[in-house]
Amino acid sequence: MAYRILCGLLGAGLVLGGIMLLLGFFGALGPGGAMTGPLSPMGPNGLYFVAFTACGLIGWGGGLIGASKHPATSRIVGTFSAWAMVVMGLYRFAGWFLGDFAHLGELPRIEAVIFLSLAIAFVWLRPAKALPGGAA
Repeated sequence: MAYRILCGLLGAGLVLGGIMLLLGFFGALGPGGAMTGPLSPMGPNGLYFVAFTACGLIGWGGGLIGASKHPATSRIVGTFSAWAMVVMGLYRFAGWFLGDFAHLGELPRIEAVIFLSLAIAFVWLRPAKALPGGAA
């Protein structure tokens, strides 16, 4: 049950976040739009990659929503989501440690802790493997 809630809420959040990023991209391109991000300057190339990431977030969120409906047959979605969370946490720690993103303060470290905690949740809450033929 907790796995279904985790997948459903995170999936919905990723879809909504992706839609917001896409809308922000198109808003920045419009007349009088600011070509900057919320925390750091980006320019048109940065905004282009933010929109590209938004499309991926929408797809990933849809996969997690599907996994919340059929958790026993969608274990791989949770496994790869955990791997993605680990990578997201590690590169944020690297950015924080190297000091290239000093203007963000402690944000990369806080995000890393959140992503690594989500990775642990995906591993711990993963449902049992489905048996062939749907037997319980």
